[in-house]
Amino acid sequence: MAVDRDHVLRTAATLLTRKSTATMDEVAKAAGISRATLHRHFAGRDALVRALESLGIAECEAALDAARLDEGSASEAVRRLVGEIQPAAGLLAFLYGEHQLWESDQHAGWLRLDTRIGAVFVRGQQAGEFRIDLSPVWLTEALYGLIASCAWAMQDGRVAPKDFTHMIAELLLGGALRREES
Repeated sequence: MAVDRDHVLRTAATLLTRKSTATMDEVAKAAGISRATLHRHFAGRDALVRALESLGIAECEAALDAARLDEGSASEAVRRLVGEIQPAAGLLAFLYGEHQLWESDQHAGWLRLDTRIGAVFVRGQQAGEFRIDLSPVWLTEALYGLIASCAWAMQDGRVAPKDFTHMIAELLLGGALRREES
């Protein structure tokens, strides 16, 4: 029987998001495979986490491409991005909370994501659409945090997947949009 690597990685991300101390035995059990099979594909937890990081970055980059970030207003681009990133939200939630990824130099993939997302916020600020007192770096981090929080809430059944884009985009943009001063 062939192992569905994607299934194993997504199952691992879901489990590890909720139980960061889960063992490789628990990951294997959740994925419906033996521990030996899991170890044939991932030599240990670090290899598993690195594979999750690679998959997460690839899926987030694909979402950024699909969102056409350079088209339309920056607010529209953010809304499209949130909609496109929803399928990868569980992976992003795990990676956002996985501290060992940040102990060494930041992965080039994360820098690419940060740069592309930050550019949308810079564009919105330059167009007078977004507040200039909130840095693009902070807005990018806030977006990651909202995506992770909503993914966790969806995993627990507290939030309906159909509300994902609306809730994140409206909360983020509600705070980021520039308001006319009274």
